Amino acid sequence: MKSYDAVVIGGGPAGMTAALYLLRAGVKVLMIEKLSPGGQVLMTAEIENYPGFPKGLQGWELADKFAAHLDEYELDRISDEVRSITIGNSVHTISVGDEEVQTKTIILATGSRYRKLGVPGEERLLGRGVSYCALCDGNFFRDRDVAVVGGGNSALEEALYLARLVNKVYLIHRREDFRGLQCYQDKCFTHEKIEIIRNTVIDEIQGADDLETLALRNVSTDETSQLKLDGTFIFIGFEPIMDYVPDDVAKESNGVVTDVEMRTNVPGVFAAGDIRAKMCRQVASAVGDGATAATAAFTYLEQLGD
Repeated sequence: MKSYDAVVIGGGPAGMTAALYLLRAGVKVLMIEKLSPGGQVLMTAEIENYPGFPKGLQGWELADKFAAHLDEYELDRISDEVRSITIGNSVHTISVGDEEVQTKTIILATGSRYRKLGVPGEERLLGRGVSYCALCDGNFFRDRDVAVVGGGNSALEEALYLARLVNKVYLIHRREDFRGLQCYQDKCFTHEKIEIIRNTVIDEIQGADDLETLALRNVSTDETSQLKLDGTFIFIGFEPIMDYVPDDVAKESNGVVTDVEMRTNVPGVFAAGDIRAKMCRQVASAVGDGATAATAAFTYLEQLGD
């Protein structure tokens, strides 16, 4: 069984930053990431608010820059899914794929996944008109009519991205006011291809083999209607990916509980990025979390060695 000083679970901005800081400190590190490094960044069309890039850049470009920084160091990697974590006194055991590894410290950085509406037809028509990633699937709906569901930054950003490709975007929000940044609201509300539908929820996503219509309901008047279109992109928030996190680690519905140094209640276990219970979920905050978690983990390792 292989042993490490630190295992970073997750290869998004938080995980890659944590690994970088630990490697620079001379720590033996394993990174576990079941998909390509980058996390949610890979599914972001354009990032306009990451410091140092005033003109913005594509999500995959930023992910590649993060990954390239790690290429200079000797980093072990496993491309598989963590099945379980067994907490020990000073050494923890991680089951990943068909093998087990031991480590003195763990940094949980698996981020979050898109939250689902939970309405009839959503699961059945996933990949047949229902999507959670405009960058991944937007091109399939070129010159067609689609809906974007949500009122936060993600929904507004993706509506603007899709408007470059499709014939029309219906932006559906369950409230009157949007939560997204004013700069995104201004662009969406004045865009010739985007129609705003407020105070409205989707009761059902309908279609035989592919999505055909949305059954809508106005929450103010209770009036129902049908909206014919070809695709629906759902951006109603995120939920932390923490199915594999053991019960020993304190969690809330919105993430793993940490202190300001990214320490959990379990000695040697840290969390960084969108898996944490916090308000701000941005690339910049994830990078800061990763650096803080790595620093705290290194301090913990030094104390173990005394």
